[in-house]
Amino acid sequence: MWVAADAIARKGGRMTWLALLVGAVVGAVSGVVGIGGGILFVPALIWLFGMNQLKAQGTSLGALLAPVGILAFLEYYRNGNADLHLALLLAAGFVVGGYFGAVGAQHVPDLWLRRIFATTLIVVGAHMWLTR
Repeated sequence: MWVAADAIARKGGRMTWLALLVGAVVGAVSGVVGIGGGILFVPALIWLFGMNQLKAQGTSLGALLAPVGILAFLEYYRNGNADLHLALLLAAGFVVGGYFGAVGAQHVPDLWLRRIFATTLIVVGAHMWLTR
């Protein structure tokens, strides 16, 4: 069972490292596949940090803030449905992972990039559909 972000925070730096790792992985996959980070951040925040859908969406927007989602993020945050600290950590990891994912993608044939993209969407969609 995954624990909530608040519980992880009480256990020291584990949340920080987990958030940076999630940000880096999401950044790398997004850099390779070219999908928005939200499609990966939202499920990760639900599964790994125990967030509900609304808080995960708000936190994801905070991570991807500059500058596209600022107004949406502020609305989630104003209503207590975004974790600013966690969003900033995810963004930091995303910067690094996104760069290395994009570098790696330059060496993957187009057909395989399309297959990776489609597989990512199917796996994430199926997991979201089949779990509570």
